[in-house]
Amino acid sequence: MLINVYDFDNTIYRGDSSVDFFRHCAVKYPRTTLSALAAMPWFLFMLLGLADKTRVKQRFYRYLRHVPDVREEVERFWLTHDKHLKDWYFAQKRDDDLIISASPEFLLEPLFKRLNLGLIASRVEAETGIYDGLNCHGEEKVRRMREAYPEVQIDEFYSDSKSDSPLARLARAAYMVKGDALSPYPLD
Repeated sequence: MLINVYDFDNTIYRGDSSVDFFRHCAVKYPRTTLSALAAMPWFLFMLLGLADKTRVKQRFYRYLRHVPDVREEVERFWLTHDKHLKDWYFAQKRDDDLIISASPEFLLEPLFKRLNLGLIASRVEAETGIYDGLNCHGEEKVRRMREAYPEVQIDEFYSDSKSDSPLARLARAAYMVKGDALSPYPLD
């Protein structure tokens, strides 16, 4: 089966949905800010190659413990943030599109059910921020896609990030997304 595959954040969503959801929660639940701030040094360690991305993000998502009903908050979030989806995507959307994202599955699922789109994302427990497996990033995106859809071949692939090169290499055509502009994906 030949399908189109998309990254989500900064590709078909204007911004980073995980960061936007954190901001949404921080306004209502100030303790989330203190919890997230405690993870900031770990992001520096990650950038220096001294800490694993999954573990660092798990430390960040500890803020979820201070949100009384995360799933209800996610529903509220999408009532105001679905407007960040980019128009160019809807102009070419197909029923069999697959979105593969590093953002948490619990955060994206309600939106994707409403849009009737396929989704692969990081498995993160909504109430604790604990990962089940690895952050869905880079080669892990390919592994998860092959696991869930072994027969799929990628016709077109869209992303804003060079970290998605493993998926771009599998596509017949790949595009780099910057804002609303599409250009050929720069494969090394």
